[in-house]
Amino acid sequence: MASSSSFASTLCFVCIFLAIFSTTFASPKDEQEADRVIKLPGQPPVNFLHYAGYINIDQFHGKSLFYWFFEAEKKPEMKPLVLWLNGGPGCSSIGFGEAQELGPFLVQKGKAELTFNHHAWNKEANLLLLESPVGVGFSYTNTSSDIQTMGDKVVAQDSYEFLIQWFRRFPQYKSHDFYITGKVMQNKSNGCCFPGHYAPQLAEYIFDHNKMAKKENIINLKGFMIGNALMDDETDQKGMIDYAWDHAVISDKLYDDIKTNCNFSEANQTDHIQECIEGMEEYYNVYNIIDMYSLYTPHCIEGNSTTRQLPKLEGVAPKFFSQFLAWHKMPAGYDPCMSNYAEAYFNRQDVQEALHANKTKIPYPWRTCSEQFNGTWTDAPHSMLPTIRKLINSGLRVWVYSGDTDGRIPVTSTRYTLRKLGLNITVDWAPWYSDKQVGGWTVIYDGLMFVTVRGAGHQVPTFKPRNARMLLKYFLANKQLPTAPFT
Repeated sequence: MASSSSFASTLCFVCIFLAIFSTTFASPKDEQEADRVIKLPGQPPVNFLHYAGYINIDQFHGKSLFYWFFEAEKKPEMKPLVLWLNGGPGCSSIGFGEAQELGPFLVQKGKAELTFNHHAWNKEANLLLLESPVGVGFSYTNTSSDIQTMGDKVVAQDSYEFLIQWFRRFPQYKSHDFYITGKVMQNKSNGCCFPGHYAPQLAEYIFDHNKMAKKENIINLKGFMIGNALMDDETDQKGMIDYAWDHAVISDKLYDDIKTNCNFSEANQTDHIQECIEGMEEYYNVYNIIDMYSLYTPHCIEGNSTTRQLPKLEGVAPKFFSQFLAWHKMPAGYDPCMSNYAEAYFNRQDVQEALHANKTKIPYPWRTCSEQFNGTWTDAPHSMLPTIRKLINSGLRVWVYSGDTDGRIPVTSTRYTLRKLGLNITVDWAPWYSDKQVGGWTVIYDGLMFVTVRGAGHQVPTFKPRNARMLLKYFLANKQLPTAPFT
């Protein structure tokens, strides 16, 4: 018996060794081919290659991040590489970015087929989407404490390690200009605006490590672009209330009560706290009957897309707003039930097999926004402005955009925040055009471009796909958006 047990243990060790050996010594070309998506169920025919799979970032903890990569439609060898991040933390770049916003394949109601996105961002760049942090989407860890002790620094470190390993698998993109983009779903409360933290913090991490990295690990970072982004607790909260009043969502009396009793510059308010809480509860009650993420589009009435609440996390920002349940609602797109369609599609076994996903049989269903985070978010700055200022001074390209019908992180908040940044204005409030129509307005600061997208909610590419693609095109070219109508 002992001999049999010893033999089995030896055999098991050999199997593990061979698995590690084969992975370690496989060529990048072989690894790419293994990740190539050959036949995605319901996929329309395309003339570009795409890849999906896992990058292991920590053998000891068993951390693996899931990605989906689309080569540019034309001349991928000449195009930059763009990383897209959704926030939450806890919301999937696959479920939102790819399937609802800017990916080549969009989900549809009640259909097994995907529809082709004629304004997909891989028309302008090579597009890499990452499900981060572990616990989001198909990304996972074998160490449960990783989920319970997540924080901004860990997410930046893990994302950086992912990029280092991904470039080893795809070395042909190593020399390409690299940009970080994201719809900032944050607070650290799962459901809004985190690339306002994710993108600048990852950019800073790359910038700092490039100074000391070996040549083969230097990332050719050129800039980042974030949308509807939580960037500063005080101005973000103040802007939400002002936007709601200005857009006839709340009454004069409620507005005056909140302004009198709430001090958003304090993380832990003490004076008039009960009056402030009562006012904020009345404020949030309005968003039980309209979509906070897009004021002028309907709620989803099938399923529970808009009613599902995501777990609260301690240590979130903004400290005050995040104590209210409504702050934790999931976003919805132009079709407010799109998250339902995405969850139905990505939970299909044939879809997961085609994407090389869920190979370890994760013991919970795939969600557009994860329900796994139940612990403490261990670090989260109240303001990202010092980081953004540092990156501007470093010479990186920085653009901020805002859909102007989003009540979650409204354009008002972003304007207050950028004013607080204290940059000189070189070109003040001016319209930009998409064909013959005004697409929004721009303000050019010394080192930063601010762009509004007219008529877009929180998920700008979902509401205004053509204008969002234009935004990416001009950002990558470092050019001002058209200032006059054109045909």
